[in-house]
Amino acid sequence: MPAPLGGARAALAVRGLERSFGHVRALRGIDFALEAGDSLAVFGPNGAGKTTLLRILAGLLRPHKGEVLLDGAPLERTDAAHRRRVGLIAHYSLLYDGLTAAENLAFYARLYGLRDREALVTRALENVGLADRAGDAVGTFSRGMVQRMAIARALLHEPRIVLLDEPFSGLDQRAAATLRDLLMRLRAERRTMVLVTHNIDEGLELATHVAIQVAGRLAEFGPVAGDLAAYRARYAEATASRG
Repeated sequence: MPAPLGGARAALAVRGLERSFGHVRALRGIDFALEAGDSLAVFGPNGAGKTTLLRILAGLLRPHKGEVLLDGAPLERTDAAHRRRVGLIAHYSLLYDGLTAAENLAFYARLYGLRDREALVTRALENVGLADRAGDAVGTFSRGMVQRMAIARALLHEPRIVLLDEPFSGLDQRAAATLRDLLMRLRAERRTMVLVTHNIDEGLELATHVAIQVAGRLAEFGPVAGDLAAYRARYAEATASRG
């Protein structure tokens, strides 16, 4: 199904994205657009190119063809001010084990040139339920606590575009609940989100739009409509026909 490009001032738009690694074509012409407040859940099998797409949207990887637009302006990987509008929650935490929770967030606050850093750090730790561990080294944290810290880091600079790569994978119950609450808050604040996940239930709960990505292409893109069974059937069909 073709993906509409939307208006020229869409909060996030991608046009003709292509990316290869050697002879492997990870992305083969990805097009879509999201308005402020839209949340896109991207489903697809392993090897579909979903993480590659997120890395390009985050400005961490350059496409071989195509472009990413934020509010109609091309995303420039070398423009720090432009990239500050994007937050990424990935498999890797981007935290320093030897620093305390507060020191990690203060480092990123300085990196982003944020003001009132102490207050920002305190509020960020409170938002993820870790205010009482502010002075403890991140290297002593459990997997779930590290993921909550990664969420705090990614949202510290109040990005308008939030990208999430399998964010619920390996989380304990408290961390999953914290993340779900934060994402619902971001939706209410009209942030634009792109969520890559294998979990159709979680994805549809948080999404306004859904995409099925197979072999580097979007087999489907559009507003959420229908029940879980219908999406499971279409996902199975797309994977079987294009995998």
